[in-house]
Amino acid sequence: MFHETPIFSRLVAERGDIPAQVRGEAERIRRDLARVIPQTPAPHHGTPHHAGGWTVPPALP
Repeated sequence: MFHETPIFSRLVAERGDIPAQVRGEAERIRRDLARVIPQTPAPHHGTPHHAGGWTVPPALP
């Protein structure tokens, strides 16, 4: 994602690789959510999706 530059390398040395830490934390959160929120197949285009009693309209073209 980032190209190695002297300033980026220096920031990583001083502060740690923040982008990598954020990606790791986002992945952990995604896994946690996948355990508690079951994944359902995406609805067909034009078919309303019902989520927890709420009707979500189809996406606009």
